[in-house]
Amino acid sequence: MTAGTETTTATPGSTRLRPPRNPVDRRAVGWWTTDLLLLVAAPVVALVVLGVLIAPARIWLLAPALVIAAIGLAAAATLPRWWFTVHRWEVTDTAVYTRTGWFWQEWRVAPLSRIQTVDTRRGPVEQRFGLATVVVTTASAKGSVTMAGLDHALAADIAEQLTLITQAVPGDAT
Repeated sequence: MTAGTETTTATPGSTRLRPPRNPVDRRAVGWWTTDLLLLVAAPVVALVVLGVLIAPARIWLLAPALVIAAIGLAAAATLPRWWFTVHRWEVTDTAVYTRTGWFWQEWRVAPLSRIQTVDTRRGPVEQRFGLATVVVTTASAKGSVTMAGLDHALAADIAEQLTLITQAVPGDAT
């Protein structure tokens, strides 16, 4: 189907459910690390600036900044690598599969007949790393199926192919 994906062919009426096979792009580790560092930097910088400006409250502002910075650095050093080992995706002739999460893992399967829209999304940090996210909106109360951390060109190919495939799948995706 796409570079790095395998297609599972199932006979009509039978779908072989299994975990998705494809890892996210290796650059996703850098993207996630940068996102975590930026998330931590905002409160740390605010607390340090306030601690420098407000002398009587200095210890009460700098101590939490130090704790937040330490926890944030530890998270940025470990979590993205862990997420890389867990996050998986796959597109087959019958469904879109994703697996995400760290402690609470979520495995989602969206049959092609339930797909309503396919979008790609790229935030500024994602763009810097040449990555994109494919968002597959389904007729499900659970919400969209998201494949984050994909190479930008691969994400565009997947979105295009899913759009073409879902047009050919019978049903109204409701």
